[in-house]
Amino acid sequence: MAVLVGKQAPDFLADAVVNGEFKQLRLSDFRGKYVVLFFYPLDFTFVCPTELHAFQAKVADFKKHNTEVIGVSIDSKFSHFAWLNTPVNDGGIAGVKYPLVSDITKSIARDYDVLIPDAGVALRGTFLIDRSGIVQSQMINNLPLGRNIEEAYRLVTALQFTEEHGDVCPAGWEEGKKSMTPDQAGLKAFFAK
Repeated sequence: MAVLVGKQAPDFLADAVVNGEFKQLRLSDFRGKYVVLFFYPLDFTFVCPTELHAFQAKVADFKKHNTEVIGVSIDSKFSHFAWLNTPVNDGGIAGVKYPLVSDITKSIARDYDVLIPDAGVALRGTFLIDRSGIVQSQMINNLPLGRNIEEAYRLVTALQFTEEHGDVCPAGWEEGKKSMTPDQAGLKAFFAK
């Protein structure tokens, strides 16, 4: 598994469904914004819609932090469109508004090293990309393990806090909680309380 943290996020140009329309989406067009890029195995499956709806429920919070959410799977743009137009109670993702990218050639999943070659689908990869296009976090889950969207959001807020204040964020840090200076004095002060 390739570690992309600290490296330029692999750029791509691909078909996507954006606001109910087919468009070409280029990752580098989002420079200046943070991006949560996530891979999921397939449309019309079981764990995937729970994740896509959970991301949608948090989209407004991500946007308040200048962060775009983009989903990617190996399905065609037509499959994405059909799933987006399928009611929730029928297993669909109606109401999901963020872009869904079609990686039908599997090149994006390969570039992010989340492709399972024998299965032809992507692992549940989540990549936090900063405003300069650098990967700051990558989390990879196996197929049956749904991801925690709150953790993706927490990482966005922690990264932005660190960039703004220079402090580091200890284990479990959340907005409003105590941070620490990245030195021995900061560590001692953190544990002193």
